[in-house]
Amino acid sequence: MPSKRFLASLLALVLMAAPAVAQVEVLDQAQDAAAQGQIATRAPDALCGNQPLTIASMSWPSATLLAEIHARILRNEFGCEVRVVPGDLAATASSMGSTGQPSVAPELWVNRIADVWNGAMDAQMVRSAAPTFTEPDFEGWFIPAYMNQGLSEVPTAATLATFLPTLETEGQKLRFISCPIDWACSVINRNLITAHAISNLVEIVEPANRLEMDRLIAEAVNRREPFLFYYWQPNAVLAQLDFIGLDMGEYSEDAAQCLGTRDCASPVPSAFPQDSVIIAVAERVFTTTPTIASYFQRSSITLEEMNTLLAQLTAEGATPEAVADRFVAERRDLWGGWLGAVP
Repeated sequence: MPSKRFLASLLALVLMAAPAVAQVEVLDQAQDAAAQGQIATRAPDALCGNQPLTIASMSWPSATLLAEIHARILRNEFGCEVRVVPGDLAATASSMGSTGQPSVAPELWVNRIADVWNGAMDAQMVRSAAPTFTEPDFEGWFIPAYMNQGLSEVPTAATLATFLPTLETEGQKLRFISCPIDWACSVINRNLITAHAISNLVEIVEPANRLEMDRLIAEAVNRREPFLFYYWQPNAVLAQLDFIGLDMGEYSEDAAQCLGTRDCASPVPSAFPQDSVIIAVAERVFTTTPTIASYFQRSSITLEEMNTLLAQLTAEGATPEAVADRFVAERRDLWGGWLGAVP
């Protein structure tokens, strides 16, 4: 059972809200083949360039952790001078597009700043080195793992209408813990519940805020209550407790547009929209330090791994620096693949 310390840590988490959808430009990584070919002829003392590498540390925990992790690896494995600098989503992208500083933003949610990002791309000042996370799906519906015990397969959003009636709920509707009513996801969840024909099987609970949302989820797990809930990633909650993500089906842009409106007359099932979250790297890094650029092209991380790191960050006394130190010390099996052949 989760401890009181866990509940306190859980309630203290603050991450970004649900993503918005926009059109963004992301260059294909194949364009960098020529730059990678320069590595063999570049002198070792020029590996990191002639100025410090600056890495943007954004205000949310996953981006802060990634900045600290990359700084340590670049210092230890490549011998680079690295500075971690404060960052902000729009301001960092704008600065990279005009001055090439900072050198790297390890977690840039470009759909949310599409105009700024596209402007930086058009100016040929910045590139997308790789996706920050290996998976592009950041929102969805979840169930606690104990609800799936004894089943031959995991239920999906499409099979909930047949799965939910098989549960022992003592005549009560199953609770669906949604997000606060003033969040866009609350509208989408209500419409999706109608679209999947489970309105008569669930009681929608819309908490007042993020803290209450997390408390309701933790309390339901404490009681081993069968329930559904909406959540997003990366997030410590999904690592601290054993949850299973439901397959939401295919994404339909037309269906999603209706699902996002309160007066959607005929909701049709759709997955939540994918989001573009990238490792943004200044153009000069590709042209002057291609070995470093290649490192970032290999440094995507799984959402599950990031969820685990965020869970470590909720421990009493934990800091981003300490969690980054632990990751670098213990997970070379993962980040070693980011290095390539270090000269």
